[in-house]
Amino acid sequence: MDATTPIMDAHTLELLEFNKVRELLAGYAACSLGKELARQIDPSTDPDWIRGEIALVTEMTDALGLGQAPPFGGLHDVRLIVRRAAIGSMLTVEQLLEVADTLNCTGNMYRYRMRLDGSLTRLIEMLTPIEDLGVVAKSISACIDSRGHVLDMASRELALLRQKLAEVDERVQNQIRRMLRDPELRKILRYPNATVSGDHYVLPVAINHRHKVPGVVHRTSSTGETVFIEPAGVASLSAERTVLKGEEDREIRRVLRRLTAEVARVAKPLSYAIEIMARLDLITAKARFSRDYRMYPPEISTEGKLWLRQARHPILEHLFRHERTPAEPPASSPPGTPVAPTSEPSSEPRQVVPIDVRLGYGFNMLIITGPNTGGKTVCLKTTGLLCLMAQAGMHIPAGEGSTIPAFHHILADIGDEQSLEQSLSTFSSHISRIASILKVADNQSLVLLDELGSGTDPTEGAALGRAILDGLDRLGCRAMVTTHLGDLKTYAFNNERAENGAVQFDVETLRPTYHLEIGQFGMSNALRIARRLKLPRDLLQRAHKYLRRKQKRAPELVQLQRLREEAEKAKEEALKLQHEAERQREEFRQKALQLERETEEARLLHEARLRLKPKDPVKVPRFDKPGLVVRVDHKKNLVVVSVGLGQWEFPLDEVIPLSS
Repeated sequence: MDATTPIMDAHTLELLEFNKVRELLAGYAACSLGKELARQIDPSTDPDWIRGEIALVTEMTDALGLGQAPPFGGLHDVRLIVRRAAIGSMLTVEQLLEVADTLNCTGNMYRYRMRLDGSLTRLIEMLTPIEDLGVVAKSISACIDSRGHVLDMASRELALLRQKLAEVDERVQNQIRRMLRDPELRKILRYPNATVSGDHYVLPVAINHRHKVPGVVHRTSSTGETVFIEPAGVASLSAERTVLKGEEDREIRRVLRRLTAEVARVAKPLSYAIEIMARLDLITAKARFSRDYRMYPPEISTEGKLWLRQARHPILEHLFRHERTPAEPPASSPPGTPVAPTSEPSSEPRQVVPIDVRLGYGFNMLIITGPNTGGKTVCLKTTGLLCLMAQAGMHIPAGEGSTIPAFHHILADIGDEQSLEQSLSTFSSHISRIASILKVADNQSLVLLDELGSGTDPTEGAALGRAILDGLDRLGCRAMVTTHLGDLKTYAFNNERAENGAVQFDVETLRPTYHLEIGQFGMSNALRIARRLKLPRDLLQRAHKYLRRKQKRAPELVQLQRLREEAEKAKEEALKLQHEAERQREEFRQKALQLERETEEARLLHEARLRLKPKDPVKVPRFDKPGLVVRVDHKKNLVVVSVGLGQWEFPLDEVIPLSS
């Protein structure tokens, strides 16, 4: 399967608003080629392709940090124009100028590759097929100027024809000037100078003196009182000029055909280079997006492990960056938008509260509970969207060391999807969607279900919800489920492959904190909120009495919940320590590889210096100039180099053999 073949459920892509990420990415592209590719990106299921693409984006991020941005200036999508040239169609002046700009871009990109830092091996390998085709661009520029005018130097014949045309024009103007000096003729002119009609010089003669000037009438004034006559002597010269203009046009076409043939000769490498530069523009857009939104490259797991560290929703972050009134939520913000709580309006843009999510580390299903508008839905959307971004070869707005599997399917049922066309209720619509999800999902799928069991009787909804959770458990997929049904909060107590999660709520400020805590289940906090809102004390006491009666029925659940919370905290700490150890081990391995490379380079450089002989080219870093070896004294470790107009003696270790 092609790594970029769309494989994800189209409805899920729509629910998670992946198209908005495409548009954000397209905004970072330098030209139309990259924008087009950005709007077409799709997630892949091939882990090798995903890792390779992410590694390219990481290298480009490093290159941008080093000030080595690719030179996309002059790049046009001229593939169709080049194909026309290849089949023999003559290109216009405007088309040739566009091709010349793109040819110059290939030369700039070729030199850019030569300047890239040696550690950016994937980028260098990607750009290696691009040839410097600037020679053809120079041929076009030598014949056509920037205004689209074919220059005299384009061919010897064209220069001669234009010289003859200039001579004819000069003879015409001389004859017109002689006629205008005639006092008798000036008397019959409407005004004392000639004008031009098309390519012809004409005299403005009063209508009643028309017969006094032999020649050709080219036009009459709007009032009918003036006729514009080309004198007979000038008309013969105009005929000669018309013949020369025809020959000039034919010669210009010959020049354009010659230039078109030169373009046709490089059609194949140019088309290939354009495709590479288009992909490079997409890679660069991903890198710019990553730098702007403080993203990191995720690790791609083949073991179904998902760990998002400090994950942020990129679309919400974009909304907060561009909202006009920071104190008020934007109209397009979805319910449950996670925002850092503030007590007063601030001129600073609001910040998305990051979340930590884990799946595949001891449990495959996470059942998230908590108050309404507490951010449960955004937890699902953040997880799903970041997985899609990673599988599309992008960095993700999450902390360093985040891990994402290469899911075969990401399937979501989120939000109110009441179908008016099919006359389905919200509940029926959700069940229909969940049924289709269960048919497709497998053990390499991510399933996201929002408000499971809602929209019907709570008792029946909870029973149906438990059955659906059992079905997901049998499939072995990774799943995140939100619910407000109390009975589903205890599901994880009886299933070791499931875990609870809760979005927290601050009862003092009556606001959600949007933090996701794994290992806990969310409480409604109804009684605490009611107390702060001054509900009568006798009613609160009665409510507490009813609550204690219910809690006495299941004290083991409270104890079990406490034990699971403690175990989850210990597991999270152990995972953090394990990740840190792996990170340090990888850093040590990279440093060892770098030291090994530097040692090998030093050995090769030493051997190259030992092979130096007179007339070998070398570079002298002290002068930052190349030179030629005059003589070498290996016993004294000295070398004499001719640099510029002089000869200089250097320690052998200070010169770099260019042949190496």
